[in-house]
Amino acid sequence: MPMVVPGVNSSMGDKSEWVNKLMGKKISDSGSDELSFAKKDLPESHRVLKPDDMKTMDHNPDRLNVHLDHDGTVRDVTYG
Repeated sequence: MPMVVPGVNSSMGDKSEWVNKLMGKKISDSGSDELSFAKKDLPESHRVLKPDDMKTMDHNPDRLNVHLDHDGTVRDVTYG
């Protein structure tokens, strides 16, 4: 049986691709530029999580989780 590693065997690509695109940027409803990334350009299966947000504990290896700081800047990207 092949080993499945979220973010590596994922159909959305590897985590480092999204880390490079998102880290240090803010998620915006409009367009992407040097300081922001458009929410519409995230994969269909994603969620944006602020520090105090409630979240479900279900595991979905193809879901991209974008973790924000209190100021809205991306601080981490995970799958699950």
